Amino acid sequence: MPAALDRHYWLFKSEPGCFSLADLKNRPEGREKWDGVRNFQARNYLRDDVQIGDGVLFYHSNIPRPAVTGLAEVVQGGYPDWTALDPDAEHYDPNSTPDRPVWYMVDVRYVLTLPREVTFEEMKRHPDLAGMVLLNRSRLSIQPVTLQQWEVILRLGGVDPTNYNRY
Repeated sequence: MPAALDRHYWLFKSEPGCFSLADLKNRPEGREKWDGVRNFQARNYLRDDVQIGDGVLFYHSNIPRPAVTGLAEVVQGGYPDWTALDPDAEHYDPNSTPDRPVWYMVDVRYVLTLPREVTFEEMKRHPDLAGMVLLNRSRLSIQPVTLQQWEVILRLGGVDPTNYNRY
C-alpha cells in the first residue's frame, strides 16, 4: 500500500445499467477489471497514473440524477485491455495488438456504499468543488480528484474522512 502522500484520488464514471457499484460489490471479493475505456486521455491516466492503493469515487452517470454512490480502491495498476484484442468483444479495436496494445485497464475493489449519494447538482453548488474536473464539462470516464475534493465528497456522502483512515 503506498504511503498517504503517494496516494491519488480518482472519479470513475459508469452507467449503472452497464456496471453499477452494486455489481462491483457482488463480484467475487468485490473485485473487477475496469475495461472498455476508449478515450486517449483516460487511457493515459489508467496506463501511467492510476496506481495500486489509489482511491476511487464511483460515479453513476447518464441517469436522471447522476451521483457519486460509493468508494472503490485500485488493486491492480494499468495493464493492456485484452478486450480490445477479442473480435467478439464489445470493446474490440483492430488497431490494438498483443505487441502494441492501444488500451489499458485497471482492477478495482469495492470499499463502501456512501450512506448518502452525492449528486452532480449538489457538487456543482459546493464552492470547494468548483475546480473539479467533473463539473467543468468533462466527459472523461476517468478523472483526477484532489485530496480536498475527495474529503468534501466523503463528508457530503456521510463519511468522516478523519475517522476513515484508509482513505
